Amino acid sequence: MNPQETKKAAAQIRKLAIRAMAAAGYGHVGGSMSLCDMLAVLYTDILNIDPKHSKKTDRDWLVLSKGHCGPALYGTLAYKGYFPVEELDTLNQGGTSLPSHCDRLKTNGVDISTGSLGQGLSLACGVAMGNKLQDIDSTVYAILGDGELQEGQNWEAIQFIAHQELANVVIIVDNNKRQLDGYTQDVCRQFSLRDKFTAFGLNTLEGDGHKVEEIYELLTLAKKSGKPSAVILNTEKGRGCNFSEIPDFNHYMVITPDMAKSAYDEIDRRLEAGLC
Repeated sequence: MNPQETKKAAAQIRKLAIRAMAAAGYGHVGGSMSLCDMLAVLYTDILNIDPKHSKKTDRDWLVLSKGHCGPALYGTLAYKGYFPVEELDTLNQGGTSLPSHCDRLKTNGVDISTGSLGQGLSLACGVAMGNKLQDIDSTVYAILGDGELQEGQNWEAIQFIAHQELANVVIIVDNNKRQLDGYTQDVCRQFSLRDKFTAFGLNTLEGDGHKVEEIYELLTLAKKSGKPSAVILNTEKGRGCNFSEIPDFNHYMVITPDMAKSAYDEIDRRLEAGLC
């Protein structure tokens, strides 16, 4: 990988995601921002994909289980050329191909429809099992929120992954410590995610979800392990967008053009100064 190019990609993805939400006037900015660095690494350095052949059989799959943070994925897909950047300005509008939650029937590059929290990993299991039975060389990366892991269906899926030895599944946890109603430790304490994944039989790795070199190393190790893996990425909700880097509510915010312009300028300044 080229770390500086990946950082540039992450900065551009942040700006495109903010653009989409600013066009709508609102959006799930906090959880979208915490995803941008990992999405930049995945789509720049990890995934076997081809935007010109988005349904190729042996592609890697990306399942964004926390589907309400679709703007981050949409920004990434636009950046990679799956659809024109201008389509971002139609987010959530009538007739759009970019609905509030990810829909594989509407958006080129979206592999699985998501949004009902707790279900994405089960769908990822189905894809991985199907590919394994067909001897298709493909890895399914499933991004889950830490608050979403309060849904018991996830742990049924994790047990299935371990039992079936689905080494073609890599779970990625966006561990931003917050959810809709507040901090996860206050809403429903998660204890040690690393211990839980390990107890379920997964190869478990953990690191900084905002350092692109570290993200790349962890995902590479997960793929090379030959085992079902979980990668816990510790992140900050709202990271990289100046108006969402706040200690109070930033799950869903109103976004004005002036707020968006301020965020763009700050993203560029931090990239220039080597602060991201």
